[in-house]
Amino acid sequence: MQELIRKADVLNEALPFIQEFKNSIAVVKFGGSAMENPELTRKTMRDIVLLEAIGMKLVVVHGGGKAISARLRELGVQTQFINGLRVTDADTIKVVDDVLHNNTNKSLVDGIAASGGKGVTISGKGIMRAEKLWSADPETGEKLDIGFVGKVISVDVNPILDALRYKFIPVITPLAMDFFHQPYNVNADTAACEIAKALKARKLVFLSDVPGVLRDPKDEKSLISVIRTSEVDSLIADRILTGGMLPKIQSSVDAIKAGTKEVHMVDGRIPHSLLLEIFTNSGIGTEIIEG
Repeated sequence: MQELIRKADVLNEALPFIQEFKNSIAVVKFGGSAMENPELTRKTMRDIVLLEAIGMKLVVVHGGGKAISARLRELGVQTQFINGLRVTDADTIKVVDDVLHNNTNKSLVDGIAASGGKGVTISGKGIMRAEKLWSADPETGEKLDIGFVGKVISVDVNPILDALRYKFIPVITPLAMDFFHQPYNVNADTAACEIAKALKARKLVFLSDVPGVLRDPKDEKSLISVIRTSEVDSLIADRILTGGMLPKIQSSVDAIKAGTKEVHMVDGRIPHSLLLEIFTNSGIGTEIIEG
């Protein structure tokens, strides 16, 4: 009986959040090692179907870096990264395109269907326009050519809104096309932020393999639960925000300035972390808000 009462309490705690977020758009970026675990992926897709069933409008943007690296190894193609970005030559972009569409995306859409939802593939090539992104030598500042890696310059949200209107869950690949129909590899975090900005999504959630923003990277108990946009510069100056977290936070601030109300950094390795972050008073990750 106590266990049943506890479950009822959880539902009661979730009620005001369900009422507040009904009919709102949430962009969920799914990536990291959580994607490599079939059971975690299954549970995450089920949670996304649940959120859609109670009235939220879910948009999924996924990564796939590890699957791409694995395929390149099978083909005997060496992978090189510069400043965290995969050098993408003409052969590599074909592999990226194939893996993201025919492997990663398909498995997520199938996972949504297995939980009774309606997922639909939307290729980033069809909705995102990009221009070539150049990297830079961290010491000299010299421009570095990293191949077909793109910077998103515009997003056509109409195919996404059409899918949502018919109660589909769009699952979007992090690829873009330039005006000459050349595909470009796009960082999935950046793609999610640009899509959230264009949609003016209520929420943007990053499900990855980190608990959130930590004051001490070696101590998960140092999690920062809430970050206001006005605090970001000082966190950068104090070197609390560094490495791969820095561009993610900066892109999140841009999304908030464009109309997104909350950005969440959540550990996707924790079962039901998406629900715990959105539908509980305390949450489990880092929330970024305006202020």
